[in-house]
Amino acid sequence: MKNKKVVLAYSGGLDTSVIAKWLSQKGFDVITVTVDLGQKENLKAIKQKALLSGAKKAFIVDAKEEFVKHGVFQCLKAEAKYEGRYLLGTSIARPFLMKKIVEVAKKEKTKILAHGATGKGNDQCRFELTAHALMPDAVIIAPWRDKEFRQLIPGRKEAIGYAKKHDIPVVATIQKPWSTDPNIAHRSHEAGLLEDPQTMHPPEIYRITSPPEKAPNKPAFATIMFQDGIPVSVNGKKMKPVQLLDYLNSLGGKHGVGVTDMVENRFVGMKSRGVYEAPGATILYSAHRDLEGLTMDRDLMHLRDSLAPRYAELVYYGFWCSREFLTLNEFVDASQKGVTGEVKVKLYKGNCTPVARKSKYSLYDESISTMEKGGVFSQDDSTGFLRIKALPLKIQSKLNKKLGLKYFR
Repeated sequence: MKNKKVVLAYSGGLDTSVIAKWLSQKGFDVITVTVDLGQKENLKAIKQKALLSGAKKAFIVDAKEEFVKHGVFQCLKAEAKYEGRYLLGTSIARPFLMKKIVEVAKKEKTKILAHGATGKGNDQCRFELTAHALMPDAVIIAPWRDKEFRQLIPGRKEAIGYAKKHDIPVVATIQKPWSTDPNIAHRSHEAGLLEDPQTMHPPEIYRITSPPEKAPNKPAFATIMFQDGIPVSVNGKKMKPVQLLDYLNSLGGKHGVGVTDMVENRFVGMKSRGVYEAPGATILYSAHRDLEGLTMDRDLMHLRDSLAPRYAELVYYGFWCSREFLTLNEFVDASQKGVTGEVKVKLYKGNCTPVARKSKYSLYDESISTMEKGGVFSQDDSTGFLRIKALPLKIQSKLNKKLGLKYFR
């Protein structure tokens, strides 16, 4: 494959910088693509670094608006949380990143794609499953799965040494070798000392979030407006998706909101530990769920909730382009009709608490729900309701006694 073009997904971090140099030394014409997903890094410097690392061309592609509007907010509508906790910031980003990689590859008339994901992680799945959907005949180079590459660079410590040898500046050090992956949805931290689940993550790991104990002693309040499940304004000010999420990141981060430290199950079968900062997304999930309580039919909500874990799995595993995921998105969109209104949240010392909500599509009726005297709900009707609901239990009770079944252990 010498003298052939390869399009490399390039973050400017340790792994992809080392890989750019390695591919160029093997005779490839390396074309790097850095996708702007709101990571707030010096993209011009990253482009220059790519060229210094051996790239023939280096592209910067902006995908922030698409990522937030069609990725982050779509998963918000689905209430997608992997294993009930992880808000999927990196998982959502990967298919949008690979979409841009494939677009550049087509313009450069090559089908050879490369990435810096390891053979142990989830990102290789997200990258390649998306790539094969968009470019079925793509040829994938994944150096961390290449024996020759691993013999030269067995791990991150050796990668740091290789980078220094070739005058490639990197942020990671032997003393602080954890890996950080940023975008506007979150910042993820893993590897290094974080690989010991008994070790508390150090305060210096934070980039966009204040430790709760250092957060302001006075709470802040934010009122978020949704239109059919999509956030559209904060405190009465209309904002575009990127602006809105950016604002909530700043506000939530100041108050220590949105840090998750967890051990999760990777798609390839192993467990891993990650620390995530997602202040803006945490606020949005809290407010969105609260608004659904006011506007969403009970049975529809419960059906959606039963599908949410599978939806999150598909995102986490990398099946963004699967028919199953596309079909679930049709359901999610339909379920969000009428999830319109506003929720006021209180931010204080790492907590985000909904405190008030309203909607013109509210299903809450005070005249029915009131605990005061009167109201339009006839409590007498509950007598017959409970007789019908209790009938199977009464019939089963006789049989359960014969079987020796115990209700309480």
